[in-house]
Amino acid sequence: MLTSKQNDSETASQAVPRHVAIIMDGNGRWAAKRHLPRAAGHRQGVEAVRVIVRAASEIGIEYLTLYSFSSENWNRPPEEVNDLMGLLRLFIRRDLAELHRNGVNIRIIGDRTHLDPDLVSLIDEAETLTRANTRLRLIIAFNYGGKNEIACAMRRIAQEVEAGKLRASEITPDTVSAYLDTAGIPDPDLVIRTSGEKRLSNFLIWQSAYSELLFDDVFWPDFTPDHLRAAIAEFNGRQRRFGAVPAGNGS
Repeated sequence: MLTSKQNDSETASQAVPRHVAIIMDGNGRWAAKRHLPRAAGHRQGVEAVRVIVRAASEIGIEYLTLYSFSSENWNRPPEEVNDLMGLLRLFIRRDLAELHRNGVNIRIIGDRTHLDPDLVSLIDEAETLTRANTRLRLIIAFNYGGKNEIACAMRRIAQEVEAGKLRASEITPDTVSAYLDTAGIPDPDLVIRTSGEKRLSNFLIWQSAYSELLFDDVFWPDFTPDHLRAAIAEFNGRQRRFGAVPAGNGS
């Protein structure tokens, strides 16, 4: 069996995707399989986050985006929603100092309108404290939905056009990207979804137009650095054409 150092050395010899995004799915099914309450699955999922953030930094990934709470998750039972909100609070309070010490830059994307004021204050504190850090950019998508993100961007662009600050003829895909929650963040090279589901579920739907998609059957709480390295190895085995045809290929 390879040691962690050997694994990291092997990964370093490969091309590391600059931006990896993960749909962390399967917490509830992980708990159900063990006859535990769903809350136990979510708590174990946070432990997996801590491990994967550390591994991503060691591997050399520059941007890691985690889908933590979707705008559709409000439809879950109130006690589960409250538990998920509490876990973000816990993650920030417990791990912020260590993340800052390790050079992690934290950015939370999504709609903060309906979040409790104390949670918004914690988010602001985390972003302000870590703003100058550059070792790893950790983006947490919380109360996030891709369709709503695009709609909000369209409204802001329309307001700029109405105000005469922007001409409709000047609007390009780059213009739209500049008005999204992820402005200034490169599009993900690799999107991973755990738990065996094979869909994006409204996650980074604009930004993932040319991302490599990888679906892993493992539930998120069981996702380890070895799973991440295996995903990177598969990423390296793929040919990214971006609509072009490789030289010498007549197909």
